Amino acid sequence: MARRGPPAKGHAARGRKSNAKPRAGEDSPAPKRAPKRAPRAQVKAPRRAPAGPAPLPSKAEIRAFLASAEGRVGKTEIARHFGLATEQRPALRQLLSEMKLEASAAPVGKRTLRAPERLPDTGVVEVFGTDPDGDPIARPLAWDGPGKPVIYMHPERRGQTALAPGERVLARLRHLGGDKYEGRTLKRLGRPTERARILGVFQDGRIIPTDRRQKAEWVVPRGEDGGAHGGEIVLAEALPSTGFGLRPARIVERLGRLGEPRSVSLICIHAHGIPELFTAEAEREAERARAVPLGSRKDLRDIPLVTIDGEDARDFDDAVFAEPEGAGWRILVAIADVAHYVKPGSALDREAWTRGNSVYFPDRVVPMLPEPLSNGWCSLKPGEERGCLFVEMRFDAKGHKTGHRFGRGLMRSAARLTYEQVQAHAEAGTDPEGLAPGHIARLYGAFRALLGARERRGTLDLDLPERRVLLDAKGRVTGVIPRARLDSHRLIEEFMVAANVCAAEELERLGQPCMYRVHAPPTDEKLRALREFLGTLGLSLADAGSIRPAHFARLLEAVRDRPEARMVHETVLRSQSQAAYEPDNQGHFGLALPRYAHFTSPIRRYADLLVHRALIRGLKLGTDGITEAEAARFPDTAEHITATERRAAAAERDAVDRYLAAYLAERVGAVFAARISGIHPFGVFVTLEETGASGFVPMKALPQDFWMVEEGNRRLIGRRSRQVLSLGEAVEARLVEANGQTGSLLFELMLGGAAAPLRGARRRRKA
Repeated sequence: MARRGPPAKGHAARGRKSNAKPRAGEDSPAPKRAPKRAPRAQVKAPRRAPAGPAPLPSKAEIRAFLASAEGRVGKTEIARHFGLATEQRPALRQLLSEMKLEASAAPVGKRTLRAPERLPDTGVVEVFGTDPDGDPIARPLAWDGPGKPVIYMHPERRGQTALAPGERVLARLRHLGGDKYEGRTLKRLGRPTERARILGVFQDGRIIPTDRRQKAEWVVPRGEDGGAHGGEIVLAEALPSTGFGLRPARIVERLGRLGEPRSVSLICIHAHGIPELFTAEAEREAERARAVPLGSRKDLRDIPLVTIDGEDARDFDDAVFAEPEGAGWRILVAIADVAHYVKPGSALDREAWTRGNSVYFPDRVVPMLPEPLSNGWCSLKPGEERGCLFVEMRFDAKGHKTGHRFGRGLMRSAARLTYEQVQAHAEAGTDPEGLAPGHIARLYGAFRALLGARERRGTLDLDLPERRVLLDAKGRVTGVIPRARLDSHRLIEEFMVAANVCAAEELERLGQPCMYRVHAPPTDEKLRALREFLGTLGLSLADAGSIRPAHFARLLEAVRDRPEARMVHETVLRSQSQAAYEPDNQGHFGLALPRYAHFTSPIRRYADLLVHRALIRGLKLGTDGITEAEAARFPDTAEHITATERRAAAAERDAVDRYLAAYLAERVGAVFAARISGIHPFGVFVTLEETGASGFVPMKALPQDFWMVEEGNRRLIGRRSRQVLSLGEAVEARLVEANGQTGSLLFELMLGGAAAPLRGARRRRKA
């Protein structure tokens, strides 16, 4: 019987959540029991030894000491730090009492203090999303201090379901620096207003969860099935448990049959809590929409603006035009005037705010706005007059902006083009029918000027191929192909980035509120982990204090032709901070820009609609600009739309994973070329070269040996065989199980031409 590596006590150690223990031969302290309370701060400052008593510190000095100390401190630590004598203790006690009354120091227990801008050692938090690795992130339920604390929740113990958005827990909190904390669940409190909801497939009187993280099934008592039939996707709520056997649940909604067209996206919509239906009032407002009159708008109908989108796009919210001007270029970007139809405080506005953004699945779109707007009056259809906000930009021959101007106009799209059409015409030197000769060439000329400026600026440009799932008319997967990355895609990207920069600059000039798109530099912790990984490949990166996007660009260029290039790109991506929306400017690290705001997609992003409204008010382009009440809510709105954006991204990834698993279910037993994409004490993750699908190889599926994880989860070494498996290494993997219901894939590695027998492999469920 094969020996396994040491059992995992949780998810993989990752930076801030490290569970790694010292290996043999390393210095390690004697084992201790975990303290029941957060320890007092470790004060390293030596006791002062002045000739006479030190002066009593000021309140400002004590506040600074509390802010720099980790954890709680008491009167003893404060006296020792400032070198106070015993006879000064009563005066210090009086000073601390005054600080408590003034709320400049927060009491913790009876004898200790903490900085008022810190969260307490324990508190109730609410999960609102996940980080890039899928672990939950939360925020404090009650917080009126400065900043916006973010709590990275430690993964739940094995056997327990993962924390879901909206769930509240009592957590032990540890300060990580700044506004960041680590949280560990002490007690799960459930959701605030409703019982726990279960999404799954009803079969033989039981509900099989569709969430791969939930292992336990639920039993449906007699009379609680809501008329559901076997094989139906259902929503259920938990019933009080007797404490014996499976947990009971009541079916409250039937969503359709598993395997039917659109069933995968339906599961993801409900699993991630994405609003799907609009209120009747919002639908009525959308139905009342009519064409925009010219009025005082700029007449752009004679300018041959064109839309360039994907082949399957239905909402066209941006149109472009370019022409040479002297030695430089004049570029016009026109954006659908959504603000004309979606007024602040209206039912449409409330629905758009709630959704935050549209969500795109392989078989459907859950739009931010009802169809009469998203695919109708706000879509820049060819040959139809549409209201727009436009920005006219001028650039010199090297792509440096020399000026811009915003306005409100009326346009008529000259053509609806796809990326593939534009690319083909550019390569052939031709133009689509109905456009003047040289139209496409002029677009590409302006694009090359902007691209040159981008390359000189030095930006982070990760080459990670996206997967495109192909479906037939019945919603079945017919193939999975990489999504093409063409110059026509980059052309539109460069035009949109330039317009977004102009929007942020204009709002600053006007003194109007701006919903910035910010991207912070990577943290020192993530850079440290990245450097450790790069060291195993003989690569290096600049010091943390001087890191720039150009350093990453040079790194990616160095590995462009190496077999581990994709793994380096993915690891660099994981090292980056997540972009977010903020009312305060922090710059955009990835684009190497000092200010940036989203302006170009108001049909599908609420942030862009806010930027439009702010421009309308600042430039006096109408009475439907941003209101003071809206501007005052910017901090809350920024947090909300950042969370909805991440919710949408998680649902879209989830859908692709489920489609891939369903597609591969017919190829169980096949062997695929793959790369090791993750190494953990409990197994190995692999990514297939053919489709980009990722799956798991449990430790027991490896050849018989005692496998040890080394170098911060970068290598797996067999103690007896000395065989080494490294992150990014090319391997062959045999598919053992593909579960389209949960989107999970199970593999075994083919090492030395053979695979280890997978002992105790789960049988495929017959749903």
